[in-house]
Amino acid sequence: MLAKKATRMANRKKIKEGKTKVLYRGPEPGTLIQYFKDDITAFNNLKKDKIEGRGILNNRISAHIMTKLSECNVPTHFIKRINMREQLVHEVDIIPVEVIVRNIAAGSFAKRYGIEEGTKLPRTIIEYCLKSDELSDPVLSEDYIFSYDLAHPIELDEMYQQALRINDLLTGMFLMINIKLVDFKLEFGRMYNEVTGDLHLLLADEISPDGSRLWDITSDEKLDKDRFRRDLGGIEHAYQEVARRLGILGDDNGKVEVAKPVMNKPLHIRKVNI
Repeated sequence: MLAKKATRMANRKKIKEGKTKVLYRGPEPGTLIQYFKDDITAFNNLKKDKIEGRGILNNRISAHIMTKLSECNVPTHFIKRINMREQLVHEVDIIPVEVIVRNIAAGSFAKRYGIEEGTKLPRTIIEYCLKSDELSDPVLSEDYIFSYDLAHPIELDEMYQQALRINDLLTGMFLMINIKLVDFKLEFGRMYNEVTGDLHLLLADEISPDGSRLWDITSDEKLDKDRFRRDLGGIEHAYQEVARRLGILGDDNGKVEVAKPVMNKPLHIRKVNI
């Protein structure tokens, strides 16, 4: 069994390997297989480790969240979870602008503006960062994004509106399991329709405790990657707790998350030069 799996993976065409995931060519044109590794990194790869089972948990959590978002008509790249470590996703052209959604002051935001960590913000704040480890993901202005053609104004407006909507949906989802959604990172990608010449804007990458700050609503205990960043320990238990509260911890039992198709109501950007 293990030999067959190793042979199958060796025969795949690797598209890209990142810090925590590997992308392989999918079984159908326009699809990729997203493999979740156990590697964990922080501070733009300056701190790194390997935590057994972390990739499995992130795969399960992200698949669950992407499925729920798809059911609420949020267009995503997620198609289905294949197994414990892999997802089938649409192939997209990633926009090199990370969207940061902040509800509570924490991390670099709190330090940058001198706000006490844990302070509820007067309104949800959306920030944009350049997707670049080499430059430490600097904060971007809209003028910079448009001047260097990182995203079209129509795209950025769609990303902003979708970020707010996703925040509303996830805030409610986590409040139901006694977790505060402090902040989180989103990535978006373009999927082209060769027949119509249009393109769809899809939520991409993953949503998991790796790219989100999740605090227990009563104790403010951190249930996210800050446990690794700040040497708090127990990161595997924190991720397991998030999965347990979401109701997805346990063996697979053959269950596969499948996103509800929402391409009948796509976000259209027609024939714009970007």
